[in-house]
Amino acid sequence: MAELTLPAASRPKPGKSFKAPSGAKRVKTFKVYRWDPDQGGNPTIDSFEIDLEQCGPMVLDALIKIKNEIDSTLTFRRSCRECVCGSCSMNIDGANTLACTKFIAEVKGDVRIYPLPHMSVIKDLVPDLTQIFAQYQSIEPWLKTETLPPERERLQTPEDRAKLDGLWECILCFSCSTACPSYWWNGERYLGPAILLQAYRWIADSRDEAIGDRLDQLEDPFRLYRCHTIMNCTKTCPKGLNPAKAIAEIKKLMVERR
Repeated sequence: MAELTLPAASRPKPGKSFKAPSGAKRVKTFKVYRWDPDQGGNPTIDSFEIDLEQCGPMVLDALIKIKNEIDSTLTFRRSCRECVCGSCSMNIDGANTLACTKFIAEVKGDVRIYPLPHMSVIKDLVPDLTQIFAQYQSIEPWLKTETLPPERERLQTPEDRAKLDGLWECILCFSCSTACPSYWWNGERYLGPAILLQAYRWIADSRDEAIGDRLDQLEDPFRLYRCHTIMNCTKTCPKGLNPAKAIAEIKKLMVERR
């Protein structure tokens, strides 16, 4: 059996340790991945003891507290705090999720926080999303039509609109794609579950008139068919969506049009 190991320069080492203030009543330890490109060297795992009596209930609350009160150099993305923007996606307690909706109380023992896996790291908990957003752009995520636009909006029946449920809610946090082994090994060519779910969102839209062209763009041994239905994507989605089902629907359309 093959044994996979990290390159020596990628193996995290023990980092700094920050103790809770004296008198802290309910202490929880947060072990946070740190890497600074300006410093170089191996990444480290810093330990922060937080008094939960003085902290909000979510992992994001703890990260903000660390940055504001303990170590201002800690770097991470965040914005809405309402599971809408997808900015604070990271790997928490071994699973990809959103820090703003992950309850600290759900984690037994120390809270281990890492950036999204198998992505280049810009700094600390911030992954480089350049490639995956370029893949998103490649599916042309906008309504494409050939007929003249109506005087007002393009209408849909309630039944056609219902077909978009479970698709439009995607917030592009990329928790699913970075949990997918097929995307880990073929990320430069395989679009991954997040982008394919977005692609199906437009294919399923009754107002779109470029379904044939969209399917043509996906007809490729790698762009679509690297999906092996592992289901990590559906399991980890913090919005409860089913990217694997969307990919299966695209594959069905590919077969039906032959």
